[in-house]
Amino acid sequence: MKIIFATQNQGKNKEVKNILNGNSLEVYSLYDLGNNIEIEETGNTFKENAFLKAKTIYDVYKVPVIADDSGLEIEQLDGRPGVFSARYAGENCTFDDNNKKVLKELEDKPEPHNARFVCHAVFYDGDNLLEAVGYLKGVITKTPAGEHGFGYDPIFIPEGYDKTLAELELEEKNKISHRSMAFKELKEKILKLKG
Repeated sequence: MKIIFATQNQGKNKEVKNILNGNSLEVYSLYDLGNNIEIEETGNTFKENAFLKAKTIYDVYKVPVIADDSGLEIEQLDGRPGVFSARYAGENCTFDDNNKKVLKELEDKPEPHNARFVCHAVFYDGDNLLEAVGYLKGVITKTPAGEHGFGYDPIFIPEGYDKTLAELELEEKNKISHRSMAFKELKEKILKLKG
């Protein structure tokens, strides 16, 4: 089954292809298709945004689509950045801008800075909507570290680790990440649906 992954994010694309390709599933990203449709994330929840992306791309190609919306929720910031994770420091901000804003907002708050990554993944084929949610708990560190990953990975230390996500190899990150949890569960549901 050919499936389009509604993303332009190459880091995310690599992670998810790693999880889903095989078992007769072939995943193509918008980037692979040379399509740079910008989908405005107007939902109030990760689920709403994920479905919005999936439906938008399904309406263009009429083939099954997977999409996700994910982000970081920090306890001491009342769940922020949440659905605004990608653009927390403003429109056209960089990952680095977002990390700096988070660290600035946590400056005067006592450690630990408990947080979790959330990923809401969906599959949509015009008839069926399948969904799965994954979480990764951890803490925000004061000093960014690591060259791997993207987004908030350099300032997030997963529970049970003493390194940031950005210091872990992709293979290791894929074993524990919120996206990995969500897409592994989604893969099982897609394979069941296919019969």
